[in-house]
Amino acid sequence: MRGGDRQMFPGPLAATMTGVTKSQLARWRRQPVILAPEYGTRPRALYSFRDLIALRTFARLRSDVSLQKIRRALSTLDMMDLTEHPSKYQLVAHGDSIALVDKDAAIDLVRAPTTLVMVEMVDVFKSFMNRSEVTVVDFKHPKPRLEVNLNRLGGWPTIKGTRVPYDTIVDLVADGDVTFEEVSEYYPSVTPDDVADAVAFARLIEKAA
Repeated sequence: MRGGDRQMFPGPLAATMTGVTKSQLARWRRQPVILAPEYGTRPRALYSFRDLIALRTFARLRSDVSLQKIRRALSTLDMMDLTEHPSKYQLVAHGDSIALVDKDAAIDLVRAPTTLVMVEMVDVFKSFMNRSEVTVVDFKHPKPRLEVNLNRLGGWPTIKGTRVPYDTIVDLVADGDVTFEEVSEYYPSVTPDDVADAVAFARLIEKAA
């Protein structure tokens, strides 16, 4: 849902980009809340860009630890008066626990809150296998010819190296009147390979709906 620099990401797109299923998104926004969509739930849930980062972090954590421990880690953050949006904090799995990474230190949030621990850093933006053993797309490049950049259309996925939204291209070829090769007549910088990746990404989103 594009609208200037403040993008609103609907549930199926959020699910595809984060590795959290649509049903999980619904459960996680109910009490006790893991994360409530920043732009509300009526008439449908709409997530912010930073919501996506937080959800992806939780999905990555969920591959290694229980949901109960994620809730406990979030509760510990509250007790430590760390009450900013969850995307502000770097959370990583540490064995069967969760640690908060702050500069060069890592603090256990579950087993022994405030205890310093050694952790292995994880790039949450890279592709990973979620708890359902589904490969989650690379966040910055959900397809090789697509990219996500917060400073470009507020993080809405675009054709790589352009400001052309992926779904604009998908809509253009949807009815078959415009072939992949003919898209460049409308958008000179968009190649048939770009179109193929945009369509493939849209199919992933449809599957998540």
